Amino acid sequence: MTLHLPLKLDASAAASLQSQLFEQIRDLILRGRLRPGAPMMATRALSRQLGVSRNTVLLAYERLIAEGYLQSRPAVGTFVSFDLPEDCLRLNDPVRRGEAQGRQADRHPVSFVGRAQMVVNPKRHKLAIDFWVGRPDNRSFPLKAWRRHVLRSLAAAGPELTEYGSPAGLYELRCAIAEYLGPARGITATPEQVIVVAGCQQALNIVARMFVRQGTPVVVESPCYQGAAYLFESYGARLLPVRVGPDGLDVAALPADPVGLAYVTPSHQYPLGVTLSLEGRLRLLEWAWRVGAYVVEDDYDSDFRYQGSPLTALKGLDTHGSVIYLGTFSKSVGAGLRVGYMVVPRELVEPAATVKALLDNGNPWLEQAALAEFIIGGGYANHLRRIRQTYLARRDCLIEALRHHFGGGIELAGLEGGMHLVWRLPADWMSAAELQAAAQSRGVGIYSLPSGAAYEPRPSEYTDRTIMLGYSSVTERQIREGIARLADIVADSRAPARVPAAVG
Repeated sequence: MTLHLPLKLDASAAASLQSQLFEQIRDLILRGRLRPGAPMMATRALSRQLGVSRNTVLLAYERLIAEGYLQSRPAVGTFVSFDLPEDCLRLNDPVRRGEAQGRQADRHPVSFVGRAQMVVNPKRHKLAIDFWVGRPDNRSFPLKAWRRHVLRSLAAAGPELTEYGSPAGLYELRCAIAEYLGPARGITATPEQVIVVAGCQQALNIVARMFVRQGTPVVVESPCYQGAAYLFESYGARLLPVRVGPDGLDVAALPADPVGLAYVTPSHQYPLGVTLSLEGRLRLLEWAWRVGAYVVEDDYDSDFRYQGSPLTALKGLDTHGSVIYLGTFSKSVGAGLRVGYMVVPRELVEPAATVKALLDNGNPWLEQAALAEFIIGGGYANHLRRIRQTYLARRDCLIEALRHHFGGGIELAGLEGGMHLVWRLPADWMSAAELQAAAQSRGVGIYSLPSGAAYEPRPSEYTDRTIMLGYSSVTERQIREGIARLADIVADSRAPARVPAAVG
């Protein structure tokens, strides 16, 4: 039921109170403030709100019902009519419509210019098998443990649900993250340096808000994660693309002139899946110190490493405070939680926390409290071990299926870790975009590099011959079936055309 209506009656006006009430309610309906089907306040409640007799409200309601603006449902209440009188709708009045358009033309234009990355596959419901990249397996979500931690946090909530917390995040969660990053990523940080965010995309917004102005030079990988490139572009950055090779970012090609930021994904480059070598990491840090740049390290799926020892993060190698580290629980637990974090150099703690406060005054408390318990109690580490084994088995199944159908010489990259691998198509096959379209027509989602992800200089093999295959959210049975369908598509496309038999 509507709790309050923005009405004000004037007892000294020439119009009666009943007429004023009628006109004001009708105006709210015509302006869309009271939408069709909306419940109206009870007459007693409205009379108390306005300080008038109930008869005044009853008579105004009766007139609104008689003229078709309200509908009365016995024993239920009074509601805004779904069928309003067309001749009374203001937008149907050519004069009023012209006035409204004139007023709109005088408004200040929208100053924002930007593009949004695609994080949800719009065709997912049409696909039987979808190798979408970066999507965790929903069946692996730790539902029982999460429910237990949520209920326990609620029981001990006290005033936490009704009061603001620190915009930088729940202190217990920041402590848990700092403790986790030491052994897991080789990062030494205090809880004060950890800022809880709503995923890496918000962290990038905080970074851009601190450093990027119109024309600020920002190094990005080529090809690059859409969400980062588009975001820096929207703040007016001048993007400086640097090619990614088999060993990661081509550090030798970094600009010698001063640069504001460099955005990199060194552990499992997105989208190509390669890993920046230790030598490359050290040279990148030397370059950043020399030109005065901050390096933004996006470590989004580093929890999934299948070959060799876990890599020390770039932040763990940094001795000059040049690295802003971004991590997220979107891939390891679930994107629906909208929880990530950034680890900033000490001199950036205050400005980053201030920007976070200006953005949203902090993340929801309950998810942070449950996640802190999940990490501190060891549940998160156990969960990671389980899903690593699941994803490793699916990665191996995908590699086996590709080699079974397309031969042992197939060119694959990004096998060391992450949630997807990259398949480089032979030069004499159809293009990546053509294979993607043909696969979708047969119910299989595979993906060429997204538009806007690759920036010049970009060799044509990146854009024309690269397929990304996410394996974390598909079962082994689906993997084998999906690759078999791709094999049929490729075989059909390479089969010689039939020559019609001669009619003698």
